[in-house]
Amino acid sequence: MFQRFFPYLGKYKKNLIFCFFLVISDVICELMMPLLMSKIVDNGIPQKNIRYISLVGITMVALALASILFGTLNMKFSAEASQGFAANLRESLFNKVQSFSFANIDHFSTASLVTRLTSDTTQMQVTVMMCLRILLRAPMMLVCAMVFAISINARLSVIIFIAIPILVVGTMLVVRTAERLFTTVQKRLDGLNGTIRENLIAIRVVKAFVRARHEKEKFKKANNALTESAIQAGNLISLVSPIMMLVLNGATLAVIWFGGKMVGTGSMGTGQLLGFISYLMQIMISTMMFSMIFILFARSQASGARILEVLDTEPDIRNSEPAGQDSQPHSMNSGKIEFRNVDFRYNTAESEGKNVLSDINFTVEPGEITAIIGGTGSGKSTMVNLIPRLYDTTCGQVLVDDTDVRNYDLDTLRSGIGMVLQKNVLFSGTIRENLLWGCADADNEKIKNAAEIAQAHEFIEGLPDGYETVLGEGGVNVSGGQKQRLCIARAILKNPRILILDDSTSAVDTATEAKIREAFRNSLKNTTVLIIAQRISSVKDADKIIVLDDGKISGIGTHEELYHSNDIYREICNSQQEGLAS
Repeated sequence: MFQRFFPYLGKYKKNLIFCFFLVISDVICELMMPLLMSKIVDNGIPQKNIRYISLVGITMVALALASILFGTLNMKFSAEASQGFAANLRESLFNKVQSFSFANIDHFSTASLVTRLTSDTTQMQVTVMMCLRILLRAPMMLVCAMVFAISINARLSVIIFIAIPILVVGTMLVVRTAERLFTTVQKRLDGLNGTIRENLIAIRVVKAFVRARHEKEKFKKANNALTESAIQAGNLISLVSPIMMLVLNGATLAVIWFGGKMVGTGSMGTGQLLGFISYLMQIMISTMMFSMIFILFARSQASGARILEVLDTEPDIRNSEPAGQDSQPHSMNSGKIEFRNVDFRYNTAESEGKNVLSDINFTVEPGEITAIIGGTGSGKSTMVNLIPRLYDTTCGQVLVDDTDVRNYDLDTLRSGIGMVLQKNVLFSGTIRENLLWGCADADNEKIKNAAEIAQAHEFIEGLPDGYETVLGEGGVNVSGGQKQRLCIARAILKNPRILILDDSTSAVDTATEAKIREAFRNSLKNTTVLIIAQRISSVKDADKIIVLDDGKISGIGTHEELYHSNDIYREICNSQQEGLAS
């Protein structure tokens, strides 16, 4: 799996070469120290040769300083490589998410995607950094130290060959179980992030309904679940350290016992024994480094699998392959809309294969204002989401300008459609910056004109900083009606061939809404407008009204025609008139 992530090092691949040579140099310097120390003990001290001891000591100091330099440079290059790797990986993940359809995002959940972009990517970053610092160093140190230890005393080296397999087997048994536990930890982190995100988004609702205690309990439950999983994983990993110390201390005692006897018989020098013990410590430390890397791999294996799941997911909605080299991309000219025998269902377990829309057939001519009305859950929003391919039909065709929307380039299709979604979204920044989402190079005149059509110019000018007023996160410092009008202005500034308004005037008073409808008639004559609304007053002047009932078209016609021919429409009209009368 890990080789899949190698390309994300990008321009930092050269750091691997630097780290490799730096580690070799560092290891050589460190391995020379015990050998030189044994020379001092066996040759310099017995002969009281101060000059020899001084020269060897100065060499050891120089090697120590060189080792520090090589180690510091290795840390620098490994940190750069790991940070660059994480940046490239996050960018690829973010770009992938941008290509996802609504269905793809629904599959992963927003909280899970945030965790994969942050926590999982950070875990992979740590793995890369530790690999460049330890994984290159440990095998070199292990092999070279074993060679030096064998060269000092081959018989005593048998202890090393017994200790290492015990340490490796014990560590691997722990690591195999740890991977499963770390996967659970990351999933529990998804749940905790989801709880936090939902609470912060709906904090005003929480306070309005005095549900803080309930939210605290919900957070506590998610937090405790994460803590429990993390503790289980931590407890398992904690077994590695006692295993390491037991084997390390046992091997050291065995070397001292048998080595001491060899020193006593004169078959081994005291300096040689000290050097052998130093190499033994380096061998054991290198093996421990390997063990820690295996544990790190166990955790990164879980995170890496979750990241690859996103990267390997093919977007449900993507541009179709061109019919041939000479084929020209379709462009939107008039804004005609047609639904032919359309069925749609969500690909989720909750949908249980039930159609949200069934046998939808209608045509909207260019420049028409068409209204869609129906009860809650009747499929109104779902139906208009099929036009810009936020979802794809399960069956049938949606055509724009007599061309199946699946044959359009996605950017071309969506550039020709302006949408004001049911959930109005504004971004941090000024009002002008938010409006420029509709047209990045629009001048002040165009911005003002769009705001006037949406009946937003007057209240914008009334703000202290006008169009330069800074909006809080999500537009919290403007009212619901003002937010809706800003979103409408943003969509109009796009100058779309098709404008879709999904219940986008529900927070606007009836007088202002009437002005908006009138402005549409006068200023958007060449734009096909689809209006989803709950109020009869919002739809009765439309050229055509579509009545939806439980995912099916119950009737199509003008207000007068439907009032006399459609029971559902007439019932909606009468209920709202009764409400007004009361």
